Amino acid sequence: MTNPSETPPGHNPGDSGRQDDKKKPRGMGGVFIIFLLLFLLFVMVTRGDPGTKSVYRFWHALLNSEFKKVVSSEELITGYLKKGAEKIEIVGRDFTDAEKAEIATLQTLDINQGMYSGNDAVESFLADIKDGDIVVDKLWIVHLTTPRPVKPPQEAKDPEPHDYMTAMITKSGDFAYVKVPIRSGSDRQNFQELRKTLASSKIPVETKTLSLVNTYEVKKVDTLTYFLLGTIMPWVLIIGLFWFFIIRQMRSPGGSGGVLSFGRSRAARYTKERRTHVTFADVEGISEAKEEVREIIEFLKNRQKFQRLGGRIPRGVLLVGSPGTGKTLLAKAIAGEADVPFFSISGSDFVEMFVGVGASRVRDLFKQARESSPCIVFLDEIDAVGRKRGSGHGGGHDEREQTLNAILVEMDGFDTDEGIILIGATNRPDVLDPALLRPGRFDRQVVIDMPDVNGRIGILKVHSKNIRTVPDIDFERLARATPGFSGAELAALINEAAILAVMKGDEAVNIQHLEEARDRVRWGREKRSRKILEEDRRVTAYHEAGHALVGARIPEVDPVHKVTIISRGMALGATMYLPEKEDYHMRRSKMNGLIAMSYGGRIAEELVFGDVSAGAQNDIKEATRIARLMVTQWGMSEKVGPLNYSSSPEQSFLGSEYIAGREHSDETARLIDEEVKRIIESGYMRAKEILTEDRVILDRIAQALMTYETISGEELREIVTGKQPEDLRCSPESDAANENASTAAEKPKKAKESPDEDLGLSGAEGLATS
Repeated sequence: MTNPSETPPGHNPGDSGRQDDKKKPRGMGGVFIIFLLLFLLFVMVTRGDPGTKSVYRFWHALLNSEFKKVVSSEELITGYLKKGAEKIEIVGRDFTDAEKAEIATLQTLDINQGMYSGNDAVESFLADIKDGDIVVDKLWIVHLTTPRPVKPPQEAKDPEPHDYMTAMITKSGDFAYVKVPIRSGSDRQNFQELRKTLASSKIPVETKTLSLVNTYEVKKVDTLTYFLLGTIMPWVLIIGLFWFFIIRQMRSPGGSGGVLSFGRSRAARYTKERRTHVTFADVEGISEAKEEVREIIEFLKNRQKFQRLGGRIPRGVLLVGSPGTGKTLLAKAIAGEADVPFFSISGSDFVEMFVGVGASRVRDLFKQARESSPCIVFLDEIDAVGRKRGSGHGGGHDEREQTLNAILVEMDGFDTDEGIILIGATNRPDVLDPALLRPGRFDRQVVIDMPDVNGRIGILKVHSKNIRTVPDIDFERLARATPGFSGAELAALINEAAILAVMKGDEAVNIQHLEEARDRVRWGREKRSRKILEEDRRVTAYHEAGHALVGARIPEVDPVHKVTIISRGMALGATMYLPEKEDYHMRRSKMNGLIAMSYGGRIAEELVFGDVSAGAQNDIKEATRIARLMVTQWGMSEKVGPLNYSSSPEQSFLGSEYIAGREHSDETARLIDEEVKRIIESGYMRAKEILTEDRVILDRIAQALMTYETISGEELREIVTGKQPEDLRCSPESDAANENASTAAEKPKKAKESPDEDLGLSGAEGLATS
């Protein structure tokens, strides 16, 4: 057995298996046998093909009286030529009954080629017909082509110099079979007149298109071929495939691509030569996370620097964050920056239908890692195999638990290699097993939050490097207009803006494209083609006006940025709000304001129409969710107090939480419901009071929405302060202008007064109506 320490310089043990595979490709013998069998099958089929090319040769010989005898049977027609012993055999099913009748008529005739052999053959033939010297019984127009066509045309084309006619005629009471060549230009000119004359006399005319390549001869189909194809060949193929896919594979269990190789790891390996082409320069918005993983790369590059004082690098780092925050992108950057092997695998790759496969793949993965030490192992979506043990009904042999046990032992067991660093990524750290999170395994948890305004600026600049943009795009303005956007959403925003610019025929992406792309990413595409009745538009306008007016009257909530009744996504309209700053605290006053604002649309419908619609479904759901969180988790109810009464979200695999009882009494649950209802009713009455007192303003906002379809936050504030809807703009703008109403409403004076009010849409609440 080779000692790893004796490995030759420049040789990577982790690549030995791959180099052997390249030197000795497996399965080539079986592949060769299969291709040989397929080739033999092709040869047999080709041999048995009767062909269609010979049909042209047969007709050429028949029309020119080259046969001395034609023998016809049910399956075969054989023509014996007059010259030599040559014969042409044709499968009988290639001919129709009419063609067989023609063959029977022409086979005994001798052709007369001297009766019309001059340069004016067609003219003489036509003159004899007109003078009544000859009577034509049937005529064939023979059109010669090279190469042969796929199928003969239905109608005759203009004759070529090598074309000719054959005809059965009666002259002076004698029957004759003659050949009329078509040579000169005058013959071709008389050809059309001849066709008209024959048609007027209702003389049958048939066109025969023959190939000039007429040396092909067909032999009789070999019955042995059909016997082999129908009986022996299927068994040969079945035995060959069985040997290739079963016997050969079982001879090499665990080999690459073998049937029994499912226990091998499927990790993708990245080295200095094979990189992801992603570096830390491509990762923005998570500076602290980048610094932490830089330490890992630095340790792998210069291990003695850290071991000088007795310290050790963490064995594992867990990347935790919401979906789209950049966990996998950061791992790609690590693979691109590290000068050591990088193994990447998903947690779902460990789980298969076979019991024990996950644990076997874990052991094989760490075996490869030890051979390539020092190295980094990245487990993406580790919660697929790292869930808490004992939460399922699978017992001690649960596949996920066996896989997790193998991971725990490999990370920190008796045979642990400090040269292997494990990086995991998940958006569900609450479901992971505590043994996996303890120091010694995952020593660090790197939390990747949603990017702040500076992070969003960096992300937008990174993703816009490959996009052609106008020179004066203000990414800071766009970043402040997109709070709550993840890195993935910002990348999608840039891509959507590029697509939108291309569809509009613009040469570069501008701020209008970016703002529309932001709306599409968050709420979906506008549906201007949807036909909505005027009464439905009026209901939607008052609904959105109710949201907007309540939002404008409650100072604790974010300012209204845009109100629209243009359908977008699943909503018939939307009222959009713009945070003035990054909000990291959920204050009770703001929560109460959001609840009141959610009911603004429903109350407006009730005040104006005396009825309500189902359009407030999402509003009621969101308001109820906020109120219950205030009572059960945030301690914002004086009667319930600062206690946590929320139910555990870990209902995984119907485990211990499923059989556990409720943690509070029925009386407490009743008190919670009463407090939730009280908070909801308080917000409802607050919104109703605002809309009742400002009913005139509500009508103005609705009228403006009916006229312009979209109004900006600045226009809304002007209406609230007393401006009439018809004075907002000189005239109702077109749909394209309405789409960018918020951009058109921005003014330098407003930017000076409130630098955040001229931003684009962000963090807004969209109303879904039905």
